[in-house]
Amino acid sequence: MYPALLPINIAGEWRPGSGEEYASIYPATGEEVARLNAASAADAEEAIERAHAAFLSTDWARRLPHQRAEVLYRVAALIRQRAEMLAQLQRQDNGKPIQETRALVASAAATFQFFGAACETMEDIITPSRGEYVTMSVHEPMGVVAAITPWNSPIASDAQKLAPALAAGNAVILKPAEVTPLLALELARLCEEAGVPRGMISVLPGKGSVIGDVITRHPLVRRVSFTGGTSTGKHIAGIAAQKMMPVSMELGGKSATMVLDDADLDHAVNGVLYGIFSSSGESCIAGSRLFVARGIYDEFMQRLVAGAQALRVGDPADEKTQMGPLITARHRESIERYVELGVSEGGQIRTGGVRPAGSQFERGWFYTPTIIEGLDNQARITREEIFGPVLVAMPFDDEEALVEQANDSIYALAAGVWSRDFKRAWRLGRAVQAGTVWVNTYKQFSISTPFGGWRDSGLGREKGRAGIVQYMEQKSMYWGTNELPLAWANPSH
Repeated sequence: MYPALLPINIAGEWRPGSGEEYASIYPATGEEVARLNAASAADAEEAIERAHAAFLSTDWARRLPHQRAEVLYRVAALIRQRAEMLAQLQRQDNGKPIQETRALVASAAATFQFFGAACETMEDIITPSRGEYVTMSVHEPMGVVAAITPWNSPIASDAQKLAPALAAGNAVILKPAEVTPLLALELARLCEEAGVPRGMISVLPGKGSVIGDVITRHPLVRRVSFTGGTSTGKHIAGIAAQKMMPVSMELGGKSATMVLDDADLDHAVNGVLYGIFSSSGESCIAGSRLFVARGIYDEFMQRLVAGAQALRVGDPADEKTQMGPLITARHRESIERYVELGVSEGGQIRTGGVRPAGSQFERGWFYTPTIIEGLDNQARITREEIFGPVLVAMPFDDEEALVEQANDSIYALAAGVWSRDFKRAWRLGRAVQAGTVWVNTYKQFSISTPFGGWRDSGLGREKGRAGIVQYMEQKSMYWGTNELPLAWANPSH
């Protein structure tokens, strides 16, 4: 599929990076998908400077909103035309099951379509006059902005940053995760084919410690949008504070799922399984802390364990696979250490906790869906983000204690409530501290609805109509309507 050395995109010029050569690996088999040279610090510097020049010299920022929207619509159409190729590439890039990667590709197309529509219907406002002048508030592009995306859902994450940044009129430096570079490069090609001017997009694969640092510190980069680990996010935020640069951060999570005694158990069991084990648990919003009303705990857990054991772990290319491999061998080892820690803390493994047996699993980085109980909310594995298919289940006795435990976390990204009682669900949904709360469902998303976290789960919001505004500067303008000169300068004043 690819040449011997895959080129990267430096402000519209496709060429090998000047950093170290490395391979993109298929997590299901450990085989190489492509080889490429990473971008170097010098490449990043060049990309930023050339992006700034493109921002000034092309007409992209000056196009009328509906004209930029036309290009975004063409990107959406191209993604749909090549959906199966992109889905298969996404499967190879990070090992997600093909059914899931198809959904991610469809999400990326919908994202470009939504922000095209949001772009051409975005309104500036005339504010109420307080004197002899007309006042208005307008928004303008920032210039060069940067998007740093994670490895767990590349094409969807890339689109959620790239589409609004382009809609706003900016040049974009896209830094994909080192281990999943392929979809960002393909998306840049589609954008260029759709009519985004040369130089307005760069894609810089490689180590975040090298490229991300250059991007964040460079004076021409006016904003950084980052999705990834909390410690890295805090590092970026510290640099941004010195530059007085705005940032948006979508960081870690340790989301609580709460099953009340009046919940529909069929819905709740399926929802909890989907919330933690889809994407092999490699999801920031995974419902990794489970609180179940004590009166239904035993029955619920019996059904949940049976459901977890029935999940199909296997080849991501198989249409029936529900859980594919983990992203790397190193990440699987981290998850295994967390499970060992949970057992040492007094937890009991109800199911999973091992690598699956069979020759088909020998080369890839697979792990079984794992449920642990017997721990409280103070155990390390109930407080630290594991980012894998590990669920810790705990009973609760009353709503007051439930809310206290659910909120007792440095993270506040998402939560789930399962109850037939609308008023109870509303009360809990408002009491739990999280950026997103699902009631009687889980892990559902809409590009039209803002998304983000509180506390160590992040800053700012993505998605929604206001998603464009975060990539723009706001300006107030005053138009004088006074008939006489300003009186202050008159000699008789």
